[in-house]
Amino acid sequence: MLEAFDEPAILIGLDYVIVAANGAYQRLYGDAPIDRGQRCFEVSHHYNVPCDQAGEACPLRESLRSGRRHRVLHVHHGPEGQEHVDVETWPVPGPDGQVQFFIEVLRRLPVASAQANGGELTGRSRAFNRMLGLITRAAPSDASVLLQGETGTGKELVARAVHRASLRQEAPFVPVDCSGLTETLFESELFGHEKGSFTGAVSSRIGLVEAASGGTLFLDEVGDIPLALQVKLLRLLETRSFRRVGSVEPRRADFRLVAATHRDLRRMVEQGQFREDLYYRISTFPIDVPPLRARLDDLPLLCQAILRRLQYGQGRYLSDEALAELQGYDFPGNVRELRNVLERASLLADGPEILPEHLSPEVRGRQGLAVLPEDELLSLEEAEAHYLGRALALHQGDRASLARLLGVSERTLYRKLRRHGLG
Repeated sequence: MLEAFDEPAILIGLDYVIVAANGAYQRLYGDAPIDRGQRCFEVSHHYNVPCDQAGEACPLRESLRSGRRHRVLHVHHGPEGQEHVDVETWPVPGPDGQVQFFIEVLRRLPVASAQANGGELTGRSRAFNRMLGLITRAAPSDASVLLQGETGTGKELVARAVHRASLRQEAPFVPVDCSGLTETLFESELFGHEKGSFTGAVSSRIGLVEAASGGTLFLDEVGDIPLALQVKLLRLLETRSFRRVGSVEPRRADFRLVAATHRDLRRMVEQGQFREDLYYRISTFPIDVPPLRARLDDLPLLCQAILRRLQYGQGRYLSDEALAELQGYDFPGNVRELRNVLERASLLADGPEILPEHLSPEVRGRQGLAVLPEDELLSLEEAEAHYLGRALALHQGDRASLARLLGVSERTLYRKLRRHGLG
């Protein structure tokens, strides 16, 4: 029965002892767990007690309680170190109808890494694992996914992980920055245009919807789409068809939608700033992307991973004091800000060790976007200059999108930047 599974699968008794394994499991872990009569939690977690007694969800315990199969995401110790594993268990009844064994199937997740030398999506904290568990649930389907999280949390990396874990992984992943789409460009960029359809259209061009055919269309900052244009996106999602600008021929749209926003779309719906029908179209499966301050357990791992990828970060490491400074900071710019902090520190460090003095002033002894020094007050003019300087450092988009984020007009933002000499 175990050989019916392509993935590693084991048979476990009520005492958690591994009594049998299929070939895929033995190729990965060898015969030792079976020969020694080891218990599943000893092999997978190096625990001395079952997972639920160590503060984690135990799929066997849940299957025994419910009498049904159960799935959970765990971080296991594998042959190459810690790895994310999607664990699924089934209760197996004995002759008397009572549960006697469990089948446990282990599916390794290549879309995220629990080690510093892995992929871009890195972490193993509980908040990160909750998000990753939702990714594994949503990815195999074609349901629309809405990623909700603060700026800088890595929503595009999560969207790419959804794509790589989906059945469309061999087809294109096409990102669209909705904050940069003007009303005049919206239809042309998304749907394409025919030659001569407007001034400057010297040749026909496919749009991003057509470029994503068979794959995933990622609409980043979907909350920034003007209300007047939302109806065009809604029509695309409802009819799964579109027309190039200047054409009357309908074309079939074949893509899986993943959208992302840092805005509160529910509140925008209540305020009449976002269409309710569009909101329900794009939010079939919402996933919250946690801010860095909610997954500080991942901070040492993330620092190692980021330093490995930086040109001047390779071979460098954080001193205990520098790491303590980072752990006391709430990172309003999230992982994006952490990368900026580490890149600056790598350039300032003369040796391999990054010390507290190499960290930015905002990190050392301050919390988030605080504009007040510890021992003195600032004038409102100085406070505004400090805040705008931090906003410019953290924001990766253009000035128009920054103005929308700050809730002011683009003209007002330019005027304030000039006044404070921020250019």
